[in-house]
Amino acid sequence: MVGLFLTGAVYSAFAPRPAEAATVTADKVDEGKQLFLANCASCHGINAEGRATGFGDNVAGPALAGVGAAAVDFQMGTGRMPMRAPTAQAPRSETIKFSQEQIDAVAAYVASLAPGPAVPSEEMVDPTKGDPAKGGDLYRVNCAMCHNSSGSGGALTRGKYAPTLMGVAPKDIYQAMETGPQSMPVFNDTNISPEGKRDIIAFLTTLDKSESPGGLTLGSLGPVSEGMFAWIFGLGILIGCAVWLGNKAA
Repeated sequence: MVGLFLTGAVYSAFAPRPAEAATVTADKVDEGKQLFLANCASCHGINAEGRATGFGDNVAGPALAGVGAAAVDFQMGTGRMPMRAPTAQAPRSETIKFSQEQIDAVAAYVASLAPGPAVPSEEMVDPTKGDPAKGGDLYRVNCAMCHNSSGSGGALTRGKYAPTLMGVAPKDIYQAMETGPQSMPVFNDTNISPEGKRDIIAFLTTLDKSESPGGLTLGSLGPVSEGMFAWIFGLGILIGCAVWLGNKAA
């Protein structure tokens, strides 16, 4: 028993802890609870226990205990929550209803319900400290099948989609990997280390800033947009040439 106690004490003292954006106080948690009750409880339940909305399995207010402050900061900070309509997927919005201080308060309240991923520090999401080459390898193995090899996004099933990653803030990319919003799987530190996540952010930042060597990107959506361009313009030019040659011969 003494050995177990000492082992636990030593682990608690030296185990790495997730970085917190700010010291959480009781007043902050209480403020977040009031904001939650006024704006979130109608879908997520008064005690954040979750609630089905009656629009099918894909549209519901899930339980929030254990999602952590990172999930709240991502969903509210990108304008996805509060959800504006019961659709298959909450879209990103440039209109943010809450200030960052209010988002931090709601995140503190949700984090107080059960342990979960914390909001990452600036160092953890700094692309200049990552390795784009390693990040590219990790991205192609774990992300490209949904978000496209160029990070431009792609369609999923049942009206859902993988959004574009171009122009997305590094913190939002990190928090999405940690919390798994919508249909995205969770990439915790066991799947991809914090350094690996930062490498992916570095790769996407490099990709976002690089120019297309082939000219027009056509949305970088692959054979769909490229094939449409070939059919409309390429085939159209051939038909035009055939008509012109026919008229000339006549």
